[in-house]
Amino acid sequence: MKELITILLLIQSGFVPAQVWKADNDDNTYKNPVVSADYSDPDAIRVGEDYYMVSSSFNHVPGLPILHSKDLVNWKLIGHALKRQPPFDHFSTVQHGGGVWAPSIRFHNNEFYIYYPDPDFGIYLTKAKKTTGPWSDPVLIEAGKGLIDPCPLWDDNGKIYLVHAYAGSRAGIKSIIVVKELNSDGTKVISDPVMVYDGHETDPTIEGPKFYKRNGYYYIFAPAGGVSTGWQLVLRSRNIYGPYERKVVMDQGTTPVNGPHQGAWVSTAMGEDWFLHFQDKDAYGRVVHLQPMIWKNDWPVIGTDMDGDGKGEPVLLYRKPKMAKTFPVAAPLESDEFNTSQLGLQWQWQANPQQYWAMPTASGYLRFFSVQTTETVPSPWYYPNILGQKFPADEFTATTKFSFRPGWEGERFGFAVLGLDLATISIIKKQDGNYISYSVCKEADKDKKETVQDGKRVNSKDIYFRIKVSGRAMCEFSYSEDGVNYIAVGEKFHAKPGKWVGAKLGLFFSRKNKTNDAGITDVDWFRIGK
Repeated sequence: MKELITILLLIQSGFVPAQVWKADNDDNTYKNPVVSADYSDPDAIRVGEDYYMVSSSFNHVPGLPILHSKDLVNWKLIGHALKRQPPFDHFSTVQHGGGVWAPSIRFHNNEFYIYYPDPDFGIYLTKAKKTTGPWSDPVLIEAGKGLIDPCPLWDDNGKIYLVHAYAGSRAGIKSIIVVKELNSDGTKVISDPVMVYDGHETDPTIEGPKFYKRNGYYYIFAPAGGVSTGWQLVLRSRNIYGPYERKVVMDQGTTPVNGPHQGAWVSTAMGEDWFLHFQDKDAYGRVVHLQPMIWKNDWPVIGTDMDGDGKGEPVLLYRKPKMAKTFPVAAPLESDEFNTSQLGLQWQWQANPQQYWAMPTASGYLRFFSVQTTETVPSPWYYPNILGQKFPADEFTATTKFSFRPGWEGERFGFAVLGLDLATISIIKKQDGNYISYSVCKEADKDKKETVQDGKRVNSKDIYFRIKVSGRAMCEFSYSEDGVNYIAVGEKFHAKPGKWVGAKLGLFFSRKNKTNDAGITDVDWFRIGK
């Protein structure tokens, strides 16, 4: 009854709880993106009649998100392969842009393998019997800076090979693809690299390679030309070490789908071929698209080939993949009632978490404890204790209800839009009461400080914060003391992407003083709607 009353109040206030993006059109067609959220660098496989997809997670923990689908259109987030990110001490602080870059997932000998790169440490492997885990502790199969985007291939002769690229920011070289041999367990690189392709002349910034074998050809699917402006390239050779022929198989063409960038070839149980890739949408992140794919003369053609030249362009609307039956509409989690002892899978911290940052309860709320920051920390950009999630669509409204129970002057509970620029609506305890404030930090990644605009004093026990996101990632902040009447604060804020990620919504609770008993904030719920 309590939740029904609350939802009725939200509707009265103009908020409609709802799934804000739906790719399935309910008429055997779908629209792109199939996942309208920042699941960048997707790789996917089919095992039986199930499809699994992984993506980059960078510094966010838990990392290596795993999504599941039955039809390639409707995806659910089912878990993470990394509960904490190694090296643990390094990732106890915020490392924007570091951590998990483009991973690959494969199924071999009844085990799932995920190879992922950390550009500052090397290439790791984690394995599991089930995608829901438990996943093994990551093994560093090759140490080194700038080794990125690995993908394995189990060859017919029993050997295992690994293809990968290089990050110029760490290695000092880029735009090349190499192949190495792995040991029989796939846990260690045992050969020197062999350069199989140099893209400097025709395909600069080639990266994100995926390794396949078909009809006696070795194939390397790899994007080139840059994340937001490039094209999808395919290389093929009869010999694993080349020489490789090249062909551009998809580019933006006449569509609004810029990039289109790296992804995965998947064959269905019904014999169709499809390709998952991402599109960089700036503050909205790198969203996932699904493209039809066919083979002509042992070359893939991705998307629709309007002029028959073997090069496709992305589709925006298309028939769904043929399946033996239909499946329910699904999307990654967005809202969270905090009614169970587990956080929703959509939540991630900015660093390896401490257990005292926030604790779920079985009593219908998530309890935050304030975390000490110092005067040298210029903005929440560096707060490890931000509990965040991705923007779920181009337009949506996010509302959270909480009870603020500070113990110390200066304790601050905030609801932020995080990116290279960030903005926050907060409630802060002052000497004479609790006050709403609004702050903006432009160029947060360059250590700029927040500009704070103080607001009114509030007296209610329960407070509601709301962020409304409209086209071009324009954000409006407001608060309420009754859940019906909302008071706007600050100017409209134009969200920006973070370091290799889209903007995120985040909750945090901070303080300046050292104490043995922090204040608390109990978050009743967090809801996404229209």
